[in-house]
Amino acid sequence: MDRPWLAQYPQGVPADIDPGAFSSLPKLLQRSFEQFAERPAFAFMGKRTSYAQWERDSAALAAWLQAQGLRAGERIALMMPNVPQYPIAVAAALRAGLVVVNVNPLYTARELEHQLLDSGASAIIILENFAHTLEQVGGRAGLRVVLVASMGDTLGGVKGTLVNLVVRHLKHLVPRFSLPGHHRFPRALARGRGLRFTPVEARSEDVAVLQYTGGTTGVSKGAALSHRNLIANVLQSDAWNQPALRRHPELAQMNTVCALPLYHIFAFTVVMFLAAYQGGMIVLIPNPRDLKATIDELSHYELHCFPAVNTLFNALLHHPDFGRLNTSKLMLSVGGGMAVQEAVARQWLERTGCPICEGYGLSETSPSVCCNPTDTDHFSGTIGLPLPSTDMVVVDDDGRVLPAGERGEVAVRGPQVMQGYWGRPEDTAKAFTSDGYFKTGDVGIIDAQGYVRIVDRKKDMILVSGFNVYPNEIEDVAVSHPGVLEAAAVGVPDPDSGESVLLFVVRSDPTLDEAGLRAWMAERLTGYKRPRRIEFRDELPKTSVGKILRRSLREQMAQRQGARP
Repeated sequence: MDRPWLAQYPQGVPADIDPGAFSSLPKLLQRSFEQFAERPAFAFMGKRTSYAQWERDSAALAAWLQAQGLRAGERIALMMPNVPQYPIAVAAALRAGLVVVNVNPLYTARELEHQLLDSGASAIIILENFAHTLEQVGGRAGLRVVLVASMGDTLGGVKGTLVNLVVRHLKHLVPRFSLPGHHRFPRALARGRGLRFTPVEARSEDVAVLQYTGGTTGVSKGAALSHRNLIANVLQSDAWNQPALRRHPELAQMNTVCALPLYHIFAFTVVMFLAAYQGGMIVLIPNPRDLKATIDELSHYELHCFPAVNTLFNALLHHPDFGRLNTSKLMLSVGGGMAVQEAVARQWLERTGCPICEGYGLSETSPSVCCNPTDTDHFSGTIGLPLPSTDMVVVDDDGRVLPAGERGEVAVRGPQVMQGYWGRPEDTAKAFTSDGYFKTGDVGIIDAQGYVRIVDRKKDMILVSGFNVYPNEIEDVAVSHPGVLEAAAVGVPDPDSGESVLLFVVRSDPTLDEAGLRAWMAERLTGYKRPRRIEFRDELPKTSVGKILRRSLREQMAQRQGARP
């Protein structure tokens, strides 16, 4: 197919990458373990762990997992925030031939049970802070191995003990739990060091990860991502980032902020594995919502790469301690997970000198498929250009490819696209076109130069008197008001127009009132797009990554309507 976007590629970015450069993720990791052995691979609470130590710890844990009877192809759930045990467990599982099942530690027992049963997981590694949730699932999940980690496990000595005391007894972050027969992470590592580890040779097409969709548009499904899928996306991202990385060629190692949760595919691939491939160091932030603690931790490092979502960029900019961060050599700021708002991008550039390059991806695509050029210095309002080896089209409801500038469903094809949904052949068949394009469910436009603009999710679109209203547009106008911190627009039933717009707003200026905001929006939106109602709130519901959940707001409104006589 024609690829008009190739003409817009920055100099040196290839049209294609070789996804066969490594036969498996363990092969990629082994090369990094050897080549960068003495470098720090990740930092946590001031302690740095080298690539050599990462290799030794993951080999010991892999040996222990094998000794528990786990065999290649079995699934192992990882339910932890950004703590050192996560990269150790990922490397151990993959080296033992297991399939990683990433689990959000904030899941309820119902959500956890669904994911364990759907994936058929045989084992789980879980931080003790969330073990009470697993206790509620009980034996229904059929787990054979339960390994419990603590926040201070890898810190060792007095510091590790002190951290665990504070977490358990001062902050009361570890609810009581009972998991008969469970094992403890430090002891498993210690025993594993005395066992023989037998490496498992994975094939490139073997499933490496089951990445569950967020469930924002229906039942959460496991995207089966192969070793080849993830390797391809690492290499695509590395090639795409090179123009930005050339800004400071004198740097011996790149420091990447890891505030996005590693159980999310964005951080899993584009932070952890990309940094490993490049020999970089990731700074693990277990709870980015604690902005003071996040800034305290990051203030100890020179920051070079900062992947985040719009809400985190925005929150940091508004924090009084933001100036403590050393962004003098910040080369790359990547926005994903949700739309980056122009006001946030403008302020970030003013404060750091580094533009936010908005990208786009999905769990089903490992995740990245599109990104703005990393050598740009302006906000485009688009999600950029398709990455190397990636084809993108816009199709109508019948699957026909639409010409440039036409609005339709965005579809993507490339080596990073999943094999399918785990155990769901019918859903998999529905998700692909006849010629192998994955249908994203997002409404978008591809212009003549190849730049892609996402208009909205299909199911988020609001129909007002027959006119399509896209929440992103309403929200962008709202947050451009200096008194608005966050906004979310949803459609609600309306007897006159079918649906009308309800806007939820979190104020940054407490004096802002409804009349003032309405006047602002009336100047910027035509009549049918203006909110019929505005509701001010202290906060908006979000996913663990910081993406605002419109679905949750719609459900709240439906319940409120149902409760009325």
